[in-house]
This record gives sequence, C-alpha cells and structure tokens, in this order.
Amino acid sequence: MSVRPADTPTSRTGVQRLLDSYRAIPPTASVRLAKPTSNLFRARAKRTAPGLDTSGLASVIGVDPENRTADVEGMCTYEDLVAATLPYGFAPLVVPQLKTITIGGAVSGLGIESTSFRNGLPHESVLEMDVLTGAGELLTVSRDQHADLFRAFPNSYGTLGYSTRLRIELEAVKPFVALRHIRFDALEDLVATMDRIIDTGGLDGVAVDYLDGVVFSPAESYLCLGFATDTPGPVSDYTGQQIYYRSIQHPRGIKDDRLTIHDYLWRWDTDWFWCSRAFGAQHPLVRRAWPRRYRRSSFYWKLISYDQRFSIADRIEKRHHRPPRERVVQDIEVPLNRCREFLDWFFAHVPIEPVWLCPLRLRNDEDWPLYPIRPNRTYVNVGFWSSVPAGATEGATNRLIEAKVSELDGHKSLYSDAYYTPAEFDALYGGETYRTVKQAYDPDSRLLDLYDKAVRRR
Repeated sequence: MSVRPADTPTSRTGVQRLLDSYRAIPPTASVRLAKPTSNLFRARAKRTAPGLDTSGLASVIGVDPENRTADVEGMCTYEDLVAATLPYGFAPLVVPQLKTITIGGAVSGLGIESTSFRNGLPHESVLEMDVLTGAGELLTVSRDQHADLFRAFPNSYGTLGYSTRLRIELEAVKPFVALRHIRFDALEDLVATMDRIIDTGGLDGVAVDYLDGVVFSPAESYLCLGFATDTPGPVSDYTGQQIYYRSIQHPRGIKDDRLTIHDYLWRWDTDWFWCSRAFGAQHPLVRRAWPRRYRRSSFYWKLISYDQRFSIADRIEKRHHRPPRERVVQDIEVPLNRCREFLDWFFAHVPIEPVWLCPLRLRNDEDWPLYPIRPNRTYVNVGFWSSVPAGATEGATNRLIEAKVSELDGHKSLYSDAYYTPAEFDALYGGETYRTVKQAYDPDSRLLDLYDKAVRRR
C-alpha cells in the first residue's frame, strides 16, 4: 500500500480512521461513505453496512498565500474553505453556490459558479489529490502521477475513489463586488451580450470578474455582472428580510448593487436560489419569524430529506385530490450558440420559472473524459429546480429534457435523477475510459459502478 504522509497530526488521524473503516468492511461488501449530509437529489439505496469514516477529513490543512494554494481535506465544505482563505485576500477559483458543498464533492461531481466563464470547473484548479481507491490504496494523483485516475476522477461521483486531501489553486479577490443587473426583453439579446462579454472579457471596456444570469420568462431576463473593487461604500444584505433574486428584477435598463465579497460568494445560499419559497420562507410574516441561522441551504436540504423519507409532498397532493408531481431538479450545459434554442424549447414545454444561467468555458485544452465538454467552446449552464405534473411514464419530463440536451450537443450533471440507457450513458460520460480506469483502481468492484449509482440509484 502506498501512503503519502499527511501534513498535520489531525490529518494523519483522519486518514487512519478512514483506512481502518475500509479494512473493517468485509471484502465482499460494497464500500460507501458514511456522511450525515449530501447535496445529491437522486434517490439512493438504503445503506445496510457501515460506511467509511470521514469524520476526521473536514478541515483546511493550510493556506499558502505566497504560492496561492491551499491544502484541503476532501470533506471540507466550501463555507469553511472560504472562511480560511478570505482573511488572506484569496478564494478558490470557483466557489460553488451552496455553503455545504464539499470540495471533494465538487471535484468528484461537478461545481460551477459565476467565475466559470474564466476559471472553468473546480477540478481544473486541482494540482494534486490523495485518493483512497477501491483497492484500498491511498495514492497521490496529479497530472504527472497516476494521470489516468486524475483525469477520470471528475464526474466519477466516488466510484473510482475518495479524495482525502486536495491541493488547489487560489486567486486574489477584493473586499467588495459591485453588481450590475442588466435587463433584457428578448433572450437573443441576452445571449448576444453574454457572448460579447466572454469574448472580450468585459463590457464597454470594463473587465467583468463575475457573470451569471436569471431568466424569469422569455420576456424578462437578466445578466448579473460583478466587478471586484477595493472601494468601500454601502452594501446590501440579503441574509435578512431582503431576498437576493428578487433584488435583481427591475422594469428596464440597468440596476446597480453592491455586496461584500463574502456575501457575494454566498448570495444564493440564504434562499437556496429561490427554492426557499417552497417552504414559505419568502412570505414576509414567515420570514420575520424564521430564525436567521435556519435561512440557509443546509436547513432546506434537511426539509427535503424529510420529504423524501416520508413522501410528505406526495401525501399532501393526494389528500387534496391533486395529481402526483414529478421532480425536475437539474443543471444542464448546452453550447452558447444553442442556449436560446434550449430556453425557447424549455419555456414552451416545462412549466418552471425562473431558471439560472451560468456561462462556462474550460480553462485550457485538457481532457476530462467523464464529462467531455469541448475545450475552446463556451457553454451555458441552465439550472432549474422544481416539480411538474407527472406524466404517463416515470420521469417523463426529465426524459424529454435529456433528449433535448443531447440533441443540442450538451450534457447534464448527475447529481439528480437520470434515465439514460447504458449505451446513451456510455456515449455521454466516457464509458470506455471509465471502465479501463475502474479496472485499474477498483479491480474487485468494491465501489459502486457509475451507471448503477447515477441511473439505477443503487
């Protein structure tokens, strides 16, 4: 067994706990993580055996301002990581929107945010990782060591191994973000402006540091531009009674705003984008009574998990003699030049609003085979999270979306329900490469298969 020395006594203890728990699992049993939280929205089989103990792998090991790097344990949340880097004036190159997303989860799954049009995806800023493989080896992987595992790790969702430590790049940030919300009455104008910003790096000669958008309807959409600044001044607060996504809306033209860098990074977390409205948390009377410490995505996720466990929403629909509903919680990517086509189709066929837009462009020409979006091409992530009336077949609307995304040369994230056939899945998510790497690092299939996990929900 190859073991890389950990960097601190605490890390060594955490790694040892993980290895001990792996060795305690019978060799014929499958291996899973034992963790109290998750940001996955697909159903999972009930765990019948003990999971791997990750309780000692949730910290920031160290921040190196001189080299602009951080060493982080795999179960460390971005909330804790940002809290460690901001005092040095740095942040990860991409900070996913929700506080409890772990860095290991964002790399083995996927993550995206408003820096992705210039910084790509979280795994692109990883310099090296320590990975516990299905064979029980703890390997240091990088672009130069075990490069096949390093490149196949993103979008493997823990089916090739679990990261215990990651060394990532950081970038300098400024204490404030000046926001400019630009309204569009036609989607073609929004897409054209997004394209111009990404092509030139700015708008009207001013560099844009952060870029995302919201579409409330085909006739009302917004690009949200962020400009990093040192200049102090009044800032807004969307952790209290005000709601961030509602602040974006205005009748015409441009609306300016300003946040601290901390509040900007977590602007979507307080209301889980807009999903807190499903719990009544946006009603003024309810909001005043709702404790601030519970206005965060991790608490809403607990409510969702209770619903999934006890089918609360389904029972309510049945009691009121309403038809069942299908959960449509997805993030998809389509090429920028197909974005308007997808949005036109979506609003014509799927009764969900608003939707989130986040442009993405890989940082370089590297190959990431399990999520093979093309280098040197701009994509737009479209996020939509709600439910629709159920169709005649299971997952009817989700299946329509999958077919449309594939037709437009796009992909979708695998954190939620998927319905692909094995052949479709292989073609979209690097099936041949996956099987080769799986055989090399998990020869006895101690870890789940990716298709089983993502589609069959085992």
